[in-house]
Amino acid sequence: MVKIRRALISVWDKKGIAEVGRRLSDLNIEIISTGKTAALLRRHDIKVTEVATLTAFPEILSGRVKTLHPKVFGGILANKKHPLHMEEIKNLGIQPIDMVIVNLYPFPEKMKDNLGWEEMIEYIDIGGPSMLRAAAKNFKNVAAVSDVSQYKAVLGELEKNKGFMSQDTLKYLAQEAFYLTKEYDNCVYNYFKGKEVITWNLEKELSLRYGENSHQKADLYKQLESSNVKFHKLQGKELSFNNILDLDAALACVKEFLDPAAVIVKHASICGVGIDKKLSASYKKAYLTDTISSFGGIIGLNRKVDKDTASQILKSEFKECIAAPSYSKEALKMFSSKKNLRVLEVDFLAKNNFKDIRATQFGYLIQDNDSVKLDKNKLTVVTKRNPTDRERKDLIFAWKVVKHVKSNAIVIAKNLSVLGIGGGQPSRVGSVKIAISKADKLVKGAVLASDGFFPKEDSIKSAYKKGIKAIIQPGGSIKDKDIIELCDKLGITMLFTGIRHFRH
Repeated sequence: MVKIRRALISVWDKKGIAEVGRRLSDLNIEIISTGKTAALLRRHDIKVTEVATLTAFPEILSGRVKTLHPKVFGGILANKKHPLHMEEIKNLGIQPIDMVIVNLYPFPEKMKDNLGWEEMIEYIDIGGPSMLRAAAKNFKNVAAVSDVSQYKAVLGELEKNKGFMSQDTLKYLAQEAFYLTKEYDNCVYNYFKGKEVITWNLEKELSLRYGENSHQKADLYKQLESSNVKFHKLQGKELSFNNILDLDAALACVKEFLDPAAVIVKHASICGVGIDKKLSASYKKAYLTDTISSFGGIIGLNRKVDKDTASQILKSEFKECIAAPSYSKEALKMFSSKKNLRVLEVDFLAKNNFKDIRATQFGYLIQDNDSVKLDKNKLTVVTKRNPTDRERKDLIFAWKVVKHVKSNAIVIAKNLSVLGIGGGQPSRVGSVKIAISKADKLVKGAVLASDGFFPKEDSIKSAYKKGIKAIIQPGGSIKDKDIIELCDKLGITMLFTGIRHFRH
C-alpha cells in the first residue's frame, strides 16, 4: 500500500475535477496544480499550490513549458524505497509527488476540425504524456490517473483505505497510462504521416491446440476496446485454429434467425441448416441436409440446448464442437459421456464491429463486414407469377443461408430446411448442379437462392428440370431481361433483392 500525501493535477478536460480536488483535500492530500486548473480549484475554495510557486520558475513560451522541471519530475520519479534517491531529493529541496492526475490536450479530437498545421501543433501535448509516463514508470510509488473515468474508483479506494492505494491499483493505472500515451503518439504520427496508419491492439486470449495443421502454432487474440464475443468451454479438448474458424461460420449463420435454428459447419463450409418451432426439430432438419458431410462437424444453435436436442445430436454420429447460449443440466450430463466433445457456452447478445481482414502476398485487405440485412419490404417480384406464402418464407430463409456460403453460392431449400448447397465453384451452373445433386429427389417444389446474378440461362434451365419453381437472386446482370423472360416462359417465380453476397 502507498500513502498518497501530495497530488499534482493538470487537466485539459476539467469535468469533475473540482469534486476530485475537494475529496482529496478532505483526505488532507496536498494539491499542486497548473494555471487554469489551479484557478478553477481556487474558485471552489480548494487550497492549491501552483507549479510555478513550487519550481520558483514561471510558465514560459505561451504555456508550452509548465511542468518540465526537476522539482516536478524529481518528485514523481523518486523511488521512496531507494535511500540514495530520498537523500538526493531532500538535499535538493524536492518533495515526493504521490499522485499525478493528468488528461491530455485533445489532439485526436481536433484532427476532425480540419485545422491548419500551426494550430494543430499547439494541441500536441508534451508535459502531460511526460508526467504520466514518469508516474507510470514509478508506479510502485506513484498513482498515474489518466482518465476522467478513473476518478470514481480511485477516490473510492482512497476514502476506503484512509488515503492509501493498493499495488494492484497502481499497476493497473500505470498500464492504462502507457496505453493512453501510446495511442496518443500513434495519432500524432498518423497526422504527420498524412495517411491512415492502423495499429492493432490485440491481447492473447487462448493458446490453441495447433493451427490449420498440427505443425503450425496458433493462438486466439482478442481486440482491446472492442466487443469480442465471449465464450466459455464447459467440456472437451482444447480448441484448434480450425475449430475457431468453423465456430465463427456456424455462429454467423445461426444468428441470422429469430426462430429456433441449427447450423452445421464442416471445414468452414455450411453443410446443414434448419429452423422450426422446437430446437430439436431444427437440428434434425440441419443434420438431414447432408448426413455424410456433417460427420465431425461444428454445431451452432441459437437456443438453450434441452434434453431432446442433446439426444438428437448424440444420435447423429461424431461432432467436434457445439456452441449455444446455454444448456440444460440434462443436456450437459448427456454430453459428458463424450469426453472429447467440445461444448461451448457463447454470449449471443454480444455484437462486434470487427473489420474483415485478410492477408495476401500484396498486403492486407481490409473491408467492412457483410452485415447488411434483407429488408423484406424491398424484395421485388420481377416475374408474372408471385410466390406462394410458403415459397416466400423458404426464399427468405435460403437467402439468409446463401450469404454464408462460398461464392459462387447456391442454396436449395424447402419447408425451412436446406436440401442442398453448392459453393466455391468457378461457374454458377456448376454450383447449381452440385446443390441439386445434394438435394436429390427432394428438389421438386423447393426454392433456390443465388448469392449473385445469373449471367446465363443455363442455371435456370437446370433448376427448372428438377422442379424448382421459385428463385431469389440480387439481379443486376445485363442478362436480367433474358432471365426474367425465361422464368415467365417456364412459370418460375423470381425475386430480386438488390443485394449481392459474394464470399471469397
